[in-house]
Amino acid sequence: MISFTPTEEQQLLIDTIRRYALNDVRPLAHDADEQDYFSDDVVQKGWELGLVATAVPEEYGGLGELSAITGVLAVEELAYGDLALAMKMLTPSLFAYPIILYGTDEQKSTYLPQFADVEAPPASAALLEPGIFFDPHELKTTATTDGDTVTLNGEKAYVPNAARAQSLLVYARDSESGAVDAYLVETGLDGLEVADEREKLMGIRALSTYRVAFNNVTVDATCRLGGAAGCDYDALLNRNRVALAAMATGVARAASEYARTYAKERVQFGVPIAQKQAVAFMLAEAAIEVDAMRLLAWEAAWKLDRNEDATQQAYLAKQYADAAVLQVTDSALQVLGGHGFIREHPVERWLRNGRGFTTFDGLAIV
Repeated sequence: MISFTPTEEQQLLIDTIRRYALNDVRPLAHDADEQDYFSDDVVQKGWELGLVATAVPEEYGGLGELSAITGVLAVEELAYGDLALAMKMLTPSLFAYPIILYGTDEQKSTYLPQFADVEAPPASAALLEPGIFFDPHELKTTATTDGDTVTLNGEKAYVPNAARAQSLLVYARDSESGAVDAYLVETGLDGLEVADEREKLMGIRALSTYRVAFNNVTVDATCRLGGAAGCDYDALLNRNRVALAAMATGVARAASEYARTYAKERVQFGVPIAQKQAVAFMLAEAAIEVDAMRLLAWEAAWKLDRNEDATQQAYLAKQYADAAVLQVTDSALQVLGGHGFIREHPVERWLRNGRGFTTFDGLAIV
């Protein structure tokens, strides 16, 4: 049976992250969006909450508590503060979590200890590719095996913090079998080129993302995640979808609460606009959507923690969240009327961020 009550430890985590989101992140989110940058101090303070370090196995310095349920609780609160900050702070998890789940003993001992450190290691992951018909099961980036080496060719987009990254987890399609695997790649290799300029995005502007090209980049075959056994790529996609659904819930919740507060305080014709039927209906529908998004993400995460096939639940959670976050943030903007279109109010930023969830594959994981 699914429990809807967080454990004592989970509730403590939720409360801690919520304070961080409201006190440290939210006051800076507007300027960070305008300046396309979140200060390293704020990101470091978020890292020190220990979300990723907690998931690292004990033998590598962590607590060994990788839980999808705990993950969705955490990322919702972080996205409630600001989506770009949440993705930026958790970028190292895109590299670490797949290794925790599927890495060989050598890969774990080589990489995981640094994720239990007090400072975030410069690591990221590359899944998305440029083009309007991106399909995670039909990647254009290829991996060609020749004896003890693998050669990577292709181009990736939306690679977070790529300019600083020293290690990348690169997803590529085997040139012979067509199966998708992940490869642990150091950014200093010949043929690996990170674009000089970051991508200019409509939303999540405080998150630096880059194009990364692979031109005959050669790595040892041992760099394949999981070694000869490989990894469960579909399971990683499910964890990505669930994380994004939870983040979308956080963004929608922020917009819904802001609009509700505004509607109670904004007086027209002698009464708060919250008493107007049209506004009240929009607020009620937004609250329903937020709860529905959250419950779908929780159900999928629960199945992930039970090591069950969560493909259907994860896909439904992501698809529903993609539509619902856009509806809720747009409704919030409408509640504010002309003020919703003014950049000093955060709802226009939440709407821009919410619109991007259909294209955020690979930017979060639980």
